[in-house]
Amino acid sequence: MTNLLGYIENRLFLKVNREKSTVAYITKVKFLGYSFYKTKGAWRLRLHTKSAAKMKSKIKELTSRSNGWGNARRKETLRQYITGWVNYFRLADMKKLLLQTDEWYRRRLRMVLWKQWKRISTRFVNLMKLGINKQKAWEFANTRKSYWRIAKSHILNTSVTNARLQATGYVFLADCYLNARKLN
Repeated sequence: MTNLLGYIENRLFLKVNREKSTVAYITKVKFLGYSFYKTKGAWRLRLHTKSAAKMKSKIKELTSRSNGWGNARRKETLRQYITGWVNYFRLADMKKLLLQTDEWYRRRLRMVLWKQWKRISTRFVNLMKLGINKQKAWEFANTRKSYWRIAKSHILNTSVTNARLQATGYVFLADCYLNARKLN
């Protein structure tokens, strides 16, 4: 490290941030949110674990049940964030991670919708509109389970489907990623 610092500062006249700079094996390095791995003799990019955790916490913040946003603002903010994030990290191999994150993200969206349908009568009417039979809709509308638990239930998954969420304007990570990879 001392040899490199001397060369960079004295010969190239560049300033080195000693807190961030390190000499390490390439798989231990985080560079601009990416990390590296070797497969079949070639070095590839992957998303660093800290970058993935930061993305998840930002989506959690944007899909908060209590931020007072309307659906239009939530959709627009999520679309902007997801599109920008995926375009920045599109070079990384992360399809499996994004598919798992999308499942969690859609569950959060269902949780937000369930919270918005505050009253039993509203839940009942909306479930009926989405094609749930009257008896099941009434049972489900009267449940006292938590928002997060309800968001994973069979009835909400079959009524508020992925296609319906997408048709209403929500953007998903894996879809954006696959579209960005096709453009390259």
